[in-house]
Amino acid sequence: MMKYIFTLWISMMALLSGAFAQGNSASYVSAYGPVSTRNGKPSKIQYGTASYYHDKFEGRKTANGEIFTQKGMTCAHNTLPLGTWIRVTNLSSKKTVVVRVTDRLHRKNPRLVDLSKAAAKKLAYTGHGLTKVKVEVLGKNPPETVAKK
Repeated sequence: MMKYIFTLWISMMALLSGAFAQGNSASYVSAYGPVSTRNGKPSKIQYGTASYYHDKFEGRKTANGEIFTQKGMTCAHNTLPLGTWIRVTNLSSKKTVVVRVTDRLHRKNPRLVDLSKAAAKKLAYTGHGLTKVKVEVLGKNPPETVAKK
């Protein structure tokens, strides 16, 4: 009962503070955190550490029910909705890749994103294991660069 009351109190405080308000302003705060808008479309930017899947996960089911393959352009992310397309930029090499969120990391994993080996190779960090990245949320629909292929 106490947990329910606490959750309700947090939700009410967020609503009263305007944390969930979405206007036509240049930026706003959503349930997932700060969001800025470009051309009227929301975009979210995150910075953190990226890793890539170990080979032992090849052929296993992901959180969305698909079978994982190292050859796919997919990733695991803990807070973005499954099926979300993101652009990941390696901050040291400046290379970018567009991937789809199909899985979750372990809840205690401090990394921002876990990429397939194909995506990690395009970002040029497979020899290092980890790299600092920028993640830009593109939305649920495939970006034009992916949809055309």
